[in-house]
Amino acid sequence: MTIALPEFNQLEDSLWLTLCGRALDNRRDHPLLGDERADEIVRTVDYDYRKLKIAASSAIYIAHRALKLDQIAQDFLTRHPDAIGLDLGAGLDSRASRIDRPPTADWYDVDFPDVVSARQQLIPAQERVHNVAADISDPGWLNAVPSDLPAVVVADGLLAFFPLTEWSAILNRIIDHFPSGEIAFNAYSTFAVKAAKIYPGAKAVRAIMRSEGFDDPRTPESWNPKLKLVKEILLTREPEVEQFPAGLRWANRLSAHSESLSRRGNVVLRYRF
Repeated sequence: MTIALPEFNQLEDSLWLTLCGRALDNRRDHPLLGDERADEIVRTVDYDYRKLKIAASSAIYIAHRALKLDQIAQDFLTRHPDAIGLDLGAGLDSRASRIDRPPTADWYDVDFPDVVSARQQLIPAQERVHNVAADISDPGWLNAVPSDLPAVVVADGLLAFFPLTEWSAILNRIIDHFPSGEIAFNAYSTFAVKAAKIYPGAKAVRAIMRSEGFDDPRTPESWNPKLKLVKEILLTREPEVEQFPAGLRWANRLSAHSESLSRRGNVVLRYRF
């Protein structure tokens, strides 16, 4: 079967970085995330992931933060089986099929229309899983999502593409839309933003990164009085590090002793509202 994908713009095209990272993790002898769908998509469209120059360590980090976001969504929906799951900038991620989603919970994947068109060709439809074709900067997209239920909102890699003023405005609209819920996303420190400007592996997204980054996990609390930090997840200190290859495992163990060093790498922030 021939898959004719839309011509993605530079921002939309960034979805391949996280998708291929998860696919490469799946090809390891002992994958961390085990995202078979990502691997299948990359093989189906015959995407040349080599041009992205994804280091083996980067693929593991991409899979690790995706796993943490899966766990947060899973935990919330287990406690609130009638709630809503929302993936912002979902790309070609099939998170709704990776988690054990209660049959009473609706899930919404939000991304640009061309990305949604690709999703519809590459990701099989599931009951109570919906695509929302929209720019999340447009306030109107939330009209497609019920507003009378609690929600868990996740975003993987999305913060990098928004100045903090725009990102806070997006979060504020979400908080105002739902009665309660949680929001989780991977953070970028000011160091990480600066490092991306020179790191070869960030070439695919460097030109479209717009975030200034922030170092204090409580910074978003100043954006909305309802937003409260639940946990700063320093991935260097998470148990999955024990499954890393030896060299990477020891590097993370050493970094884990320093909060400052840990914040320079992979961090997932979890908030409630």
